[in-house]
Amino acid sequence: MIAIFLNDSQNLVKALYLVHIISVVAAFGPLFLYAPMKRAGETSAIAALHMKMSFPALILLWVVGMGIAGVNKFDLAEMWWVTITILLWVAAVAVSWFMIKPSIADTSDEATKKLSAGIGITHLIFTISLILMVFKPFVDGSYVIKP
Repeated sequence: MIAIFLNDSQNLVKALYLVHIISVVAAFGPLFLYAPMKRAGETSAIAALHMKMSFPALILLWVVGMGIAGVNKFDLAEMWWVTITILLWVAAVAVSWFMIKPSIADTSDEATKKLSAGIGITHLIFTISLILMVFKPFVDGSYVIKP
């Protein structure tokens, strides 16, 4: 089956895009469940979900995204929408690791606030990244930043 994708770079790109989209859903989708699960006292389930699904999917998202950029021979210096999204991904990983992960098992009010803030920041990052990926500003002269 892999040989089918390697014969034509367009098939490879389509497969990478599919894995990329699935990774986005796996990385960001569970975050919508964290607050109700925390209120229900399911902190161990949240921790397992975050470290076994969301965080690995976030890493896979980057790997596959770089694969797409490599196969398509993107020039990241000219494609600002991709470069900005990569920086947003770095921020999402930092928020996930330093804000969300430590506050999952802690039941204090401070940890709940930190978890809520981390989830909110991650949702904002996801929304901005989605807008950049769908509308691709800075392409074809629209919204171009000229140094």
